[in-house]
Amino acid sequence: MTITATDPAKHGLDPERLMRADAFLKEKYIDTGRFPGTQLLVSRNGEPVHFSTQGSLREDGVPLAEDSLFRIASMTKPVTSAAFMTLFEEGRVQLDTPVARVLPELAEVGVLAGGGSGVPFLTEPVTRPMQMVDLLRHTAGFTYSFQYRSAVDHAHRELKLENTHGNFDLDGFVRELGKLPLEFSPGDAWNYSVATDVLGAVVQRLADKPLDEVFQERIFAPLDMVDTGFFAPPEKHDRLPDCWFVDPGKGKRLFDSRAKSAWGAKPTLLSGGGGLVSTSADYHRFAHAFLNGGELDGARILSPKTVALMTSNHLPGGADLTQISRSLFSEANNEGVGFGLGFSVTMAPHRSLVPGSVGEYGWGGYFSTALTIDPVEKLIVIFMTQVGPSMQYNVRRELKTIIHGAMTESYA
Repeated sequence: MTITATDPAKHGLDPERLMRADAFLKEKYIDTGRFPGTQLLVSRNGEPVHFSTQGSLREDGVPLAEDSLFRIASMTKPVTSAAFMTLFEEGRVQLDTPVARVLPELAEVGVLAGGGSGVPFLTEPVTRPMQMVDLLRHTAGFTYSFQYRSAVDHAHRELKLENTHGNFDLDGFVRELGKLPLEFSPGDAWNYSVATDVLGAVVQRLADKPLDEVFQERIFAPLDMVDTGFFAPPEKHDRLPDCWFVDPGKGKRLFDSRAKSAWGAKPTLLSGGGGLVSTSADYHRFAHAFLNGGELDGARILSPKTVALMTSNHLPGGADLTQISRSLFSEANNEGVGFGLGFSVTMAPHRSLVPGSVGEYGWGGYFSTALTIDPVEKLIVIFMTQVGPSMQYNVRRELKTIIHGAMTESYA
């Protein structure tokens, strides 16, 4: 699927100012070797107004292609959340439905009170049952192996629980997770976690189909997302770039090569939290459907009311992430930002110290990919590269500032 950009001036954006983003990426990130290559898509009113591809994301130096397949990591989470909400709309589940009603493996999970690292865990009862809304907004009490903060995330690493090509399929993953304690009682805090992988298991159980089939039937096929899935099939291997990881003090190293990519074959664990590959064109169709209130080109995946529900702040007490987060790593800046049902949600743009709108939403991925949807300005920004972890650089904030600085007309 190709992208043809229209004249930005017709949509209230200065073309020359918009080109600053490309020059900035080249000078600060590509020429310095921080990012071997980048891709940037900006659209307004659903029409692409800027699409640029620079550099290479292959060790052999072959230029990055417009139709490259990117490992979008946690940008999978909004897709999983959308799939869950299609089932919600059918009345199969409610946001306050106890998770254990669908996943009984989690019925006896308690909260960490002691132990770990070779000593049996001690737990105390949860103050209330985990609900579906906790999975969607990361208040379930789960964690990630890369948080490096507790005996629970240490257990994740020992078990290799998040290894998509490991010993666990999605059911086995939930079963092993149910043997570990939570870090806090559901609803008491926010922690970036495997909650969306658990949500994927919920989707699979409720639909009584493998998660990849649910995605295909409910999201990808209706939206004509022809290049999105849990792996790159053989005929598309050449479109998958290499992927790098930045070691502090040591520089960049190859993390996943195109030739032997872990994303080159169907994974054992279908990770609803971070498993998809996609293109800028495909992911723009997903984002455009949300900007349109759940519909694109006559295909409706969600209702406008459901989209509005998903993109409202659902953190307890109306808190922002600075007030409730215990996470050492996430894809969000916490100031003035809340969390909805699968997306971060901007509550107070001035507190984030970058331009934006109240109600803007989106999320990013571990390899520095990013999505922003601004329903006030009818703006979508998709940024793609393949260098992790995403917390290394401020490129998302920088690009957001440059793109908003190109606006000549505001709809606010």
